[in-house]
Amino acid sequence: MSLHTAHRTSLVDQVIDQLTEAIAGGSWQVGTKIPTETVLAGQLGVGRNTVREAVRALTHAGLLECRQGDGTYIRSRSELSGVLVRSLRHAKHMEIFEVRRALEIEAARLAALHRTHADIALLDVTLAERERAWHSDDVSMFVELDLAFHDAVVQATHNRMMIEIYTGFSSELRSSIKTAGRHMRAPLISHDGIARAIAAADAAAAEHAARTCMEDIRAALIRADGSRRGKRP
Repeated sequence: MSLHTAHRTSLVDQVIDQLTEAIAGGSWQVGTKIPTETVLAGQLGVGRNTVREAVRALTHAGLLECRQGDGTYIRSRSELSGVLVRSLRHAKHMEIFEVRRALEIEAARLAALHRTHADIALLDVTLAERERAWHSDDVSMFVELDLAFHDAVVQATHNRMMIEIYTGFSSELRSSIKTAGRHMRAPLISHDGIARAIAAADAAAAEHAARTCMEDIRAALIRADGSRRGKRP
């Protein structure tokens, strides 16, 4: 990432703008550590206190996370995602799922209308890898690939707002998918119908397939919740 010396009256605002642009533009990925205050101050041509104030503001907005003794990490790509992340921390699994369900059903419909050949190829590859992870009993890999498939569907909508909102759900979705996955029984909940309908540009079929998939996942979450309640303390 290339930063330039700040010249505006409010140096803190200038630094906030540049760091926000770097995060939103993908120069720094979610989950990675940003450079130290000293390095950033040198790149920007400002004092460490200015950088510190900017980092504090972005931490409050939810874009950054300061980990004591470790450094500062990218938490989300926008203030919208940051707000979602904070809200999701206090939400129940089923509350998260219900919002996810609404997003993913509409995303499948829009993806069928706007997908490209590259989107179709990514869905096919991710779907195959997801199935392999399931059959190899690799839970962690399955969670990542299942989320990657759903993310690829959302990306195929080419709707920037939907993509941004869905990105804000990613961390909590990992927990939700992992919980459901542990209580699913063979055969694997198929996502083939979603991929086929999107590839065929059949919006109605894509919406139906996504709805069916979400209902199967909902049933798995209910089983998981019942299993947890049935355990003795």
